[in-house]
Amino acid sequence: MDRSFTASVFIGTSVDGFIARADGDLGWLISRGEAAGGGDGYGYPEFMSSVDTVVLGRATYEAVTASGWWQYDGKNVAVISSRLPAGTDPRITVYRDLDQLIAGLADRGTKSVYVDGGQTIQTFLRAGLVQQITITQVPVLIGSGLPLFGPLDADISLTHLSTKVLKAGLVQTTYSVE
Repeated sequence: MDRSFTASVFIGTSVDGFIARADGDLGWLISRGEAAGGGDGYGYPEFMSSVDTVVLGRATYEAVTASGWWQYDGKNVAVISSRLPAGTDPRITVYRDLDQLIAGLADRGTKSVYVDGGQTIQTFLRAGLVQQITITQVPVLIGSGLPLFGPLDADISLTHLSTKVLKAGLVQTTYSVE
């Protein structure tokens, strides 16, 4: 798929690979990050300074707005949704599908995209649109929930770039996507 941008993932998971509980709850992640002294953001602020656009799915957008913590000021925010009405929020642009999103990002001159949300990350991976993935594993098993990864049409090869052990046993690994 032709694109004018690079796309990266920066996300936290449980050791068993979940990004949230089945109901979307992130308490297990937030509480451990705060307890670990995550005031430095574990590299998130630096990562965010490197992107001009954030792409979210509807569920992630709704979770972010419900939390009251809008962390995307100064960024172009795109939401992929077939149900969210256009004009819902002046801070976002709603795209109905991936093709419409790609065209919209090209029209805006997008250079660097942060892809967030399980289904959106999976969609970008299946389409071959992700160049880099940073996963911060939190030392907890939650047993079930929303997985970071899902079914793939083919293997996606990764090249290990770095691994850091952070406070309270968090482990952050970055891969390039082949």
